[in-house]
Amino acid sequence: MPRFFLPVEQAQGDLLTLSGADAAHLTGPLRMRPGDPVTVCDGAGTDIRCRILTAARDRVTLEVLARSPSCGESRCAITLFQCLPKGDKMEQIVQKAVELGAAAVVPVLSARCVSRPDPAAAEKKLRRWNQIALEAAKQSGRSALPPVAPLMGWQPALLRLAAMPHPMMLYEAERGGGLPGALPKTAEIGLLVGPEGGFSPQEAEQARSLGIASIGLGPRILRTETAGCAAIAVLQHITGNLS
Repeated sequence: MPRFFLPVEQAQGDLLTLSGADAAHLTGPLRMRPGDPVTVCDGAGTDIRCRILTAARDRVTLEVLARSPSCGESRCAITLFQCLPKGDKMEQIVQKAVELGAAAVVPVLSARCVSRPDPAAAEKKLRRWNQIALEAAKQSGRSALPPVAPLMGWQPALLRLAAMPHPMMLYEAERGGGLPGALPKTAEIGLLVGPEGGFSPQEAEQARSLGIASIGLGPRILRTETAGCAAIAVLQHITGNLS
């Protein structure tokens, strides 16, 4: 069943309205008509089962049939702190992280980031990343919309990560320990992933000094666009959120 997102304040009452691109997509490519079923999500964890009452290209009216908590959301809240990779790799990372259940994505500038967009370019990228997150949330059956935060500098990102209950850093030079064997099902986890060149020794030491656990993902070196998503999948399994 097609899924659409509405802000919480627009998802109240017995009648809902889709407009703009959503209405055009529903009546155009999807070829939906009055009487067809649609799911609307409020972006905060509620699925709203609806039926189309009227359908025009610029406006679709829906009748609410039932509201229920989503079964597509993980109870484990994982925030991915992803150091900015080259090219358009961040688009793939955002898409896959959202599909795997990440609660949020925070782009970070670290010492070895090659990509350093100016403010105008960063704003354009941010709009693009959030649109990708929205489409990935629809495709994967989620009812919460994971935000992609504005690009953060190293220091503020590190402090935000360190304040989380379970802060972790994927570090390719780490040989001592992997991901925890057990975590609460409702754990709040922060996961820091470096760019193509990894973290400098100074950055790794600074993170450790703030209580951020340094972890590895085995003997193989993973690409930055692979590492974070692999770790998210493993963390979802460890916390029992894949069953």
